[in-house]
Amino acid sequence: MHRYRSHTCGALRDSHIDQTVRLSGWCHRIRDHGGVLFIDLRDHYGLTQCVADPDSPAFALAEKLRSEWVVRIDGKARRRPAGTENPELPTGAVEVYITEIEVLGPAAELPLPVFGEQEYPEDIRLKYRFLDLRRENLHQNIMTRGAIVDSMRKRMKEQGFFEFQTPILTASSPEGARDFLVPSRIHPGKFYALPQAPQQYKQLLMMSGFDRYFQIAPCFRDEDPRADRLPGEFYQLDLEMSFVEQDDVFAAVEPVITGIFEEFAKGKPVTRNWPRIPFAESLRKYGTDKPDLRNPLLMQDVSEHFRGSGFKVFARMLEDSKNQVWAIPGPGGGSRAFCDRMNSWAQGEGQPGLGYIMWREGGEGAGPLANNIGPERTEAIRVQLGLKAGDAAFFVAGDPAKFWKFAGLARTRLGEELNLIDKDRFELAWIVDFPMYEYNEEDKKVDFSHNPFSMPQGGLDALNTQNPLTIKAFQYDITCNGYEIASGGIRNHRPEAMVKAFEIAGYGENEVVERFGGMYRAFQYGAPPHGGMAAGVDRIVMLLCGTNNLREISLFPMNQRAEDLLMGAPSEVAPKQLRELHIRLNLPQN
Repeated sequence: MHRYRSHTCGALRDSHIDQTVRLSGWCHRIRDHGGVLFIDLRDHYGLTQCVADPDSPAFALAEKLRSEWVVRIDGKARRRPAGTENPELPTGAVEVYITEIEVLGPAAELPLPVFGEQEYPEDIRLKYRFLDLRRENLHQNIMTRGAIVDSMRKRMKEQGFFEFQTPILTASSPEGARDFLVPSRIHPGKFYALPQAPQQYKQLLMMSGFDRYFQIAPCFRDEDPRADRLPGEFYQLDLEMSFVEQDDVFAAVEPVITGIFEEFAKGKPVTRNWPRIPFAESLRKYGTDKPDLRNPLLMQDVSEHFRGSGFKVFARMLEDSKNQVWAIPGPGGGSRAFCDRMNSWAQGEGQPGLGYIMWREGGEGAGPLANNIGPERTEAIRVQLGLKAGDAAFFVAGDPAKFWKFAGLARTRLGEELNLIDKDRFELAWIVDFPMYEYNEEDKKVDFSHNPFSMPQGGLDALNTQNPLTIKAFQYDITCNGYEIASGGIRNHRPEAMVKAFEIAGYGENEVVERFGGMYRAFQYGAPPHGGMAAGVDRIVMLLCGTNNLREISLFPMNQRAEDLLMGAPSEVAPKQLRELHIRLNLPQN
């Protein structure tokens, strides 16, 4: 017999009854039932109930065992007594009568429980992550993550993509976030950067004659952490294709992502025909560029009903042509208490309030706005929004460029408060036609709004003749249930167009050549039209595991302060290491 096990803790079935078996694992739970000890032995594969009574030669040692001790157990597999079977466990029909125990690894007093899924402080969970990972839900999430990545690879290869690995030590690049810098010992005063994404390398692969690239790529960005973004590093399904237009990328990617969601959705419905929503329309209807389409509420422009009305606050605003009034329907929200609660919520978000109209039985509008604009305009708003008695509408006014984000938050809040969101489905969509540029109010300049390497719609001619803030790009995102899960674009592969695009954003040709020399040179020697995208592995796994925190699907994540509490990173280094790198610290004064 094997030194440690003849079977795993998830293997025993009826067919093993009366066999002598050997198991090794962790003491998951120990129960004393009137002098008979029940030990639930756990390993990676499952759980087996083991039993020792006073007649067992191992009983004395069994009494000394504690939670999470690692033991080897020898015994005979037998059928559980009638009425004690556990249909929830694959091994639930059998148990092992213990004849011998060997302690392989005793455990100290536990800083957090492994049995059960009770909440526990995050700092303890991260410091003792090796214990946290033994817990059933987190352990299963990590295994699901591995299966999803396997499925991604399989589906990408079936679509004709080839897997490549691109460098980790590279050059610093302005891709929208801070770089992690790595000092060079051999070249004093110079630094490598960890890649924010393999963007330039994957485009260079297309210049090199490869046709369909993909990679499960680690990416590094020195960004502030949040629940849906891990600090420091994350993984993406990165891909690029040659001789393609936007529709070709969609046709290749859509079945991969749909297939992954259908495979791991546990029977929940998944969108088959993804809608394509222009960026401007998404802001207009949903107040976000990553809409949760499970929420049926659509915002509408109702400016005409307030123009010249008795509600002077909105009427005066509308004298400025850039201002509008948007309405957010609230079906079933037509009570004073609910409307006041929404108004208080808006004030908590830093807004002056949230105007509303309620419709009573008989269709009569109520509330301060209804009283000011009169029954005719109130009825016109109700008809436009398709509302009825017992419903309400909420209003946001001003410059849409400044209020759309708040309007989107209000739409989400209403959907949640009124229980309109079907949580048991996955709604996927393309967001298209992103603006190429945006105005940076802080620096008072035009900036790239998305990916600087994207092709402007209209090409070089648009760059030369259009107002930059009106230029759309061949850029697109995939959204699911209120999250952006992928982003990409058709690339700007003409060197003169690349230089012009960066020039508009304030970069001179010399700077473009200096910072993107490899790609700029490659474009001079026959660049194929190409495009691609990158899908966030972590966010996809998070959605499919039914959690809203990326730390629940990652092996060894950092905390909210970008600290690895398990390994003690970031840490100080020895003066000798700094001298070798020609670095002297200039720390801030406390």
